[in-house]
Formats: sequence, C-alpha cells, structure tokens
Amino acid sequence: MPRRSGFTLIELLIVMIIVAILATIGLTHYWSVKDRSLMNVVQSDLRNLASEQEIYFNTNFSYTNVLTNMPDFTPSMGVTINVTYSAQDGWAANATHVSLSTLTCGLFTGNAPAASGAPATANGVIGCN
Repeated sequence: MPRRSGFTLIELLIVMIIVAILATIGLTHYWSVKDRSLMNVVQSDLRNLASEQEIYFNTNFSYTNVLTNMPDFTPSMGVTINVTYSAQDGWAANATHVSLSTLTCGLFTGNAPAASGAPATANGVIGCN
C-alpha cells in the first residue's frame, strides 16, 4: 500500500488550537494597551483644560465652567469633560471616554471641593478609577 504525504486531521487540529491560543493572548494584550492609551488621552485632556483654565483666570480673574469660553481648548474625539465647579478660588472637572464607560478621571484645584473632582483625591493631581 503506498504511503500518502500530508498532514493528518489530528495534526491540523493541534495547529489550529495553538494558533487560537496565541490569538487570544495577543488580543487580550491589545485591548489592555488600547484601554491604557485611551486613559492617557483623558488625562491629557484634563491637563490641557487645567492650562486653559489658568489662561482664562489670568484674563478674567475667575475660572469658567463653560468650555466654549476657552476657544483654544477642544477635547479629544470621544472625550467628554464636565466642569463641575468653578469659582474665583478654584475649579473641578470630570472626564470620561466613550470607549471606556467604566473609567472616570477627575481633577480639582484651589479651594474647589474634592467631591466635585472625584475620583481625584489630591489638589491638582488627576485621579482615575
């Protein structure tokens, strides 16, 4: 009986299982890197907002809770920023990203109530949960 060349069904199944395991590991790593990068975008937007708030304060001697009052500030695509507190002595804001519904970052400065900038816990330091 002549011998046939080629792979057996078992060999092909084993290769497919190995490829599936490697793909699963790769996708898990990809999604965690993507989530970290989106969190960095949210934090960057809060830092940019802080800079723009200080520029606004130097002109108007008060902070604003209306983002359109700062024409040089535009949040990144998918980022939603809410200024929750603004007064002459401080401000607070929260930010989220559309793709990370469970992530919220916050920042408060000056005499703004810490609860307004939750999850930030230290004045001037961005906090995320």
